[in-house]
Amino acid sequence: MEWLSAENVVAVLTAVLGILASAAVLYYERRVPRRKRIGYRVQLDTPIGSDVRAGRPNFRLGLFNEAPEMSDATLVLLRIENDGSQSIAGDDYTGREIHGLTAEFVGRTVRAIAVTQPPGAEHLMDHFTPAAGMRHSGSTIHIPRVPLNRGHHFKLLVLLTGGPIGCEVKVTGGIRDGDVMPNRSTTPDDKAPLFSRAARWITVLLTACVVTLAAIIVVRDDTRPPIGCAKGTLTLTGSTAFAPVVKELAKKYEKDCDGSTVIVDAHGSTAGIRALAEAGAQAKNGSPALIALADGPKPGGYPQLRENRVAVSVFALVVNDKVPVRNLSTEDVRRLYRGEINNWKQLGGPEMPVLLVSRDANSGTREVFQRRVLLRNEPANSSRDCESKDDGEAKVVRCELDSTEQVLNTVARLPGAIGYSELRAGSGLKGLHRLDIDGEPPSVDDIGESGYPYREIEYAYTYGQPPADSLASSFLGYMSRGNGQDIITTHGHLPCATPKGLRICGEG
Repeated sequence: MEWLSAENVVAVLTAVLGILASAAVLYYERRVPRRKRIGYRVQLDTPIGSDVRAGRPNFRLGLFNEAPEMSDATLVLLRIENDGSQSIAGDDYTGREIHGLTAEFVGRTVRAIAVTQPPGAEHLMDHFTPAAGMRHSGSTIHIPRVPLNRGHHFKLLVLLTGGPIGCEVKVTGGIRDGDVMPNRSTTPDDKAPLFSRAARWITVLLTACVVTLAAIIVVRDDTRPPIGCAKGTLTLTGSTAFAPVVKELAKKYEKDCDGSTVIVDAHGSTAGIRALAEAGAQAKNGSPALIALADGPKPGGYPQLRENRVAVSVFALVVNDKVPVRNLSTEDVRRLYRGEINNWKQLGGPEMPVLLVSRDANSGTREVFQRRVLLRNEPANSSRDCESKDDGEAKVVRCELDSTEQVLNTVARLPGAIGYSELRAGSGLKGLHRLDIDGEPPSVDDIGESGYPYREIEYAYTYGQPPADSLASSFLGYMSRGNGQDIITTHGHLPCATPKGLRICGEG
């Protein structure tokens, strides 16, 4: 008979197997109740302060020797996962609050949190925002309603003070038709079977159906845009020292996220803060599509601006190669910028006038230099061409320029000139070299260990809290993880989201 052809037999058997498998699944689902479950466990609980006990006398790691309030600091890595048999959606959390789970670190106080996720689940990071309920207070962390497929997890790296290691850690919350409970890691010899015997038979039948049907249909691979992308136009302004980083971040984001345009328009940290405040005041729909990058915290008078700590930057003094000086004491730097030293011979150098090449008042690099090194403002501007005095009564030649690039080019061109820049910008340039301060070289690797003073946190400011689905919110998340961290590191900065960066950025 024609209908007994091999193709028809395969089709009929496939249909029968599919029906039987579907019936078996329905029967199994009706007879065997399946619960949703979130499990949690502490994977790391270690002292990192200078006076934290760990079950042994005189055990000290000492990462916070200069921060007494952090002397009993501890670090906990908390893993939260869906170890049940069903996926958990955001509306499966039953609490009345906006958040889904609560993590309590009994006897300790939460200082800072970093969130990580496994490869392939980067989309989970988009849920960890204040708008979704992410916050901490005292010993408690409020965790958003994060949807978790079966087997998916995320981790919280938590910096704590106030108690020793080993204190109880509890995660609580309500799950519809499920539980939240502690679990433990399974070894290869202690691994629970993924399927029961009935489930394995059903899996075999369904696999046979799928393999057979895949041989006679065309499987299409629809390419989707990266998870977490947003469309629209975003402007990045502020720090010229951090501009090379944000330019590369913007280019990479546009490449990864179709329909997005990210414009970099850097004019200095203070100018960027003012532009953001003005744009926010004029915006009719809340937070404008504008992010201001600043070298250091914003000045007072801008309560509407919300800070995001991005990275730690190191800055350096640079001097023209005609000046052979390689190291200056902090006091000598201050004497130079008070006008008490106006010729390099006073510091053991050649007979050559000192030319101070500075940034304008909008510069965050200049503000950090004044606050961290000089402990006072720079002297008044006395020159327009950076070579000769316009004010005959001025103690020293000092000019102001609009960007880090202009400062570096001018210092390299003028014998006797000294200026400052972000660390990476001042390296590898002809005609100038960097200076050590008090014998300490400028180095990202030594942040937190050396006494080098000229460093600061890079901040990204928004006007209020941007919407979770906005391009501004998406770009901020992009900067703080994944490729964003790699780009920041490549440009010679320390991302705040790394363990070391978390500590330093938390110190402020």
